[in-house]
Amino acid sequence: MSSLANKGQPICVLLLARELEDFILREQAEDLLRSPAVVAVDPPRVRYGAVTRLPRTLAAALASRQAKRLLKTLRGDRGEPRVVVIFHPLQLPLAQAIQADCPGCEIWYSRWDRYELAYDASPERRERLEELHEQAAEASALTFAVSDTLVNLETEAGREALLVTTPADRFPAPEIDGTVVAVSLGHLGWRTDWTLLRAVADQLGDRLVLLLIGAWHDDECKDDVDFQACREHPSLVWLGRQSDAQASRLILTADVGIIPFKVEPFNDAGLPNRILKYARLGRRSVSPMLSGVTSWATAVTRAENAEEFAAALLEQAGARTRPDPELREWALAQTARQQNAPLWQRLEALGITRDS
Repeated sequence: MSSLANKGQPICVLLLARELEDFILREQAEDLLRSPAVVAVDPPRVRYGAVTRLPRTLAAALASRQAKRLLKTLRGDRGEPRVVVIFHPLQLPLAQAIQADCPGCEIWYSRWDRYELAYDASPERRERLEELHEQAAEASALTFAVSDTLVNLETEAGREALLVTTPADRFPAPEIDGTVVAVSLGHLGWRTDWTLLRAVADQLGDRLVLLLIGAWHDDECKDDVDFQACREHPSLVWLGRQSDAQASRLILTADVGIIPFKVEPFNDAGLPNRILKYARLGRRSVSPMLSGVTSWATAVTRAENAEEFAAALLEQAGARTRPDPELREWALAQTARQQNAPLWQRLEALGITRDS
């Protein structure tokens, strides 16, 4: 549509409190912006807060200049403002300056917070915000608020407000039925089979949540394309190093533990201690075909490939609500005293006795 065709067309102007990508009401704004007659305007170079810290006459003059520049662009490209929506009382001076130059233009006021009680505002700032809120609410042809409480506050002040709760359209909603929550505890570097994890994550998609507890080492894996893919995969949640107390509670949120090591001589013969840690919380482990893990076969399911690994994980879906008490009992019995029994027998044969 040409500028000539736009001339005089009524439009709605959304004065965004932040750029759209960072705006807390982004989904609401994006829905309104489906109409070509709705326009989003990013914050001006001189931010709203800075304008209201100026003396009233200077603030009004600056808002008037901002409005003239904005209206020149809008009238040339989009149309004539019929509605200006503000999302914070600090935007009122600009909205009123636009209204003054656009006969019949309405101001709408979005009330999604108690701006006048902001934590970071000084007493003087709160007083100014309270004043601007009252002015914005009085100037508003339509006030819409996100909660019953905010609506009631306007009602108590003798004003009307419309309840319009906030959407969350952009927030991901992975599958909730049949989803398996797996956990990996420990080093995330060159021992990790990133090709396996990537294949499992791609195969399960939204049916997998993998909690990665431990430091990851970019320097060890910087040239591994599968590592880079895993770093960006939405099913993998990178939690970093945690204390034992925190890690144990995170494992409680999972269905199953994993041993994500490559099948190669360095890894093959060992017995990853994390198997016992998972088992102490009643969680089984899924491992590649490492031979060392068979020492704790009662706690481990081994998988030949990514397909078997993924299937073994899905078999444990929901186990977090029904942990294995027998597995936990077995694991709790694997104490240092119990495991050191053969060493103590030899020591005692040499005349070295145990402590009491």
